[in-house]
Amino acid sequence: MRVNPNPMPDLLAALNQTQLTAQEAALQISTGKSVNVPSDNPSAAALLVDNNDQATFNSGYLQSISTVQGQLSTADSTLSTVNSVLQQALSLGVEGANGTVSPADQAAIVVQLQGIQTQLIALANTTYRGNYIFSGSLTNTAPYVVDINSPSGVDYVGNTDVNQVSIGNGYKIDVNQPGSQLFSATGNDVFLAVNNLITALQSNTGISTAVNALSSASSYLSAQAVFYGNATDQTQSQTTYLNAAQLQISQQQNALGGVNLPAAANNLSQANTDEQAALAATIGRIVADVARAAPFRAVCLPQALAARAMLARRGVASVLYFGAARGEDKPFDAHAWLDAAGVEVTGYPVAHDFTEIACFV
Repeated sequence: MRVNPNPMPDLLAALNQTQLTAQEAALQISTGKSVNVPSDNPSAAALLVDNNDQATFNSGYLQSISTVQGQLSTADSTLSTVNSVLQQALSLGVEGANGTVSPADQAAIVVQLQGIQTQLIALANTTYRGNYIFSGSLTNTAPYVVDINSPSGVDYVGNTDVNQVSIGNGYKIDVNQPGSQLFSATGNDVFLAVNNLITALQSNTGISTAVNALSSASSYLSAQAVFYGNATDQTQSQTTYLNAAQLQISQQQNALGGVNLPAAANNLSQANTDEQAALAATIGRIVADVARAAPFRAVCLPQALAARAMLARRGVASVLYFGAARGEDKPFDAHAWLDAAGVEVTGYPVAHDFTEIACFV
């Protein structure tokens, strides 16, 4: 009789279910998920895919909002500084218009206003992360350039486009106002007002009119700046909504595909125990079959030692027992039997008159 020298394929086939259970439990513990492949729970898997997609979209919206909020904050801060600078210009204009300043002081005021004019150009050309925020959609182009031949002293070279960003499903917001609307609006041109005030002080004529025009342009700019506060409020509100949605998705994901770790650990332990028991029973049957077919007398002790060695190679602990009983035609009879994983592996049944005299773990 030819004995298969490699019984493992047969053993794997017999132990397939317990091994699959053990693998599934181990995977659940390592991933923290009860649904790792669609076949684990098809309906839950479909919902998990939908939730993952929505969570990805939400993360993208939150990232866009974070970038937009930085730009809005920069623009709002810049316009606040512009208004402060314009208030300084107005104070200087009022001082120059009271008729009591000397020509030298009036010249000094002009110099200060020229410095403010330069400062305003720099503020109107503010960038965020390398992009100009007041040039419409031409974010790589500085919106204002100096032009001494222009009535306002500058030229606007941006465009009038307004940029939009998606911050939710079907939800877009405007994130900028072009400089032509903020600083160079017809009738409220900040640069023209400052330049006219400088000209009026130099000629000492029409100063009050120039101050009034600058005051009007400053008020207009302050009103326009409200846009950025409103846009920031929208992004903050949407951030709150998206974070709440992400939390809800996370809770749903856990409910649909989360794993009960204590239960999974118990399943893994039980599956390992079942696998060892099935392996012990299978090896016991193989050893018994081989013993019957062997050309020599393979009695209880060789069977027990062979099974013990096979189990040890597969990481299964066993207990080898030795017993004795009064013999009929000799002083005593000896017997060996083997247990493993709660299974009677070899040497069973043990006659009732045998007394255990030793065991090896």
